[in-house]
Amino acid sequence: MDNPTDAGINERIARCVRDLRATRGLTLDALATRSGVSRSMISMIERGAASPTAVVLEKLAAGLSVSMASLFGASSESAPAEPLVRRVQQAQWRDPQSGYTRRSVSPPNWPSPIQLVEVDFPAGARVAYETGSRENVIHQQVWVMKGRIDVELGNERHSLHAGDCLAMRLDQPLIFSNPGSEAAHYVVAICDASGL
Repeated sequence: MDNPTDAGINERIARCVRDLRATRGLTLDALATRSGVSRSMISMIERGAASPTAVVLEKLAAGLSVSMASLFGASSESAPAEPLVRRVQQAQWRDPQSGYTRRSVSPPNWPSPIQLVEVDFPAGARVAYETGSRENVIHQQVWVMKGRIDVELGNERHSLHAGDCLAMRLDQPLIFSNPGSEAAHYVVAICDASGL
């Protein structure tokens, strides 16, 4: 799946949101209250009728007490858990608002608290996640491979260049921005510590 605009990714997101909401016994109204995303938008996402932004997906993830990477889930409900996923099988998605592209590198359905995501972040792009603390603890590390990104976590600001790695706990508002004139490329390692 090398096309980041592939309609299949919206269906994958739709299935994951529906399944997670059902597993947690949440109505559309309850998830709307927990996430700050309108009931109508959640309904459109669950039907695959909307291309949600990264900001909306992060709000839904917080409301469902999962990492945003979890919303990209397996390619099918019956897909077996395999320890290997080839690059051509990795889900890729592009944020319609900022234009950043994320690739889910980790094998889908594999029982692990760790998820890897590869990101291409365009020059001048900015994404501001408003969510704060969650029911579960999620740790994240950002390792810059190329270019530069600025990361603001709460009141702390970090300027990251190629080779730099920043560890953080996702419990405060978070802003990623690329002040450079070229795209940045980085890897995000995510760990949901609730299962540890």
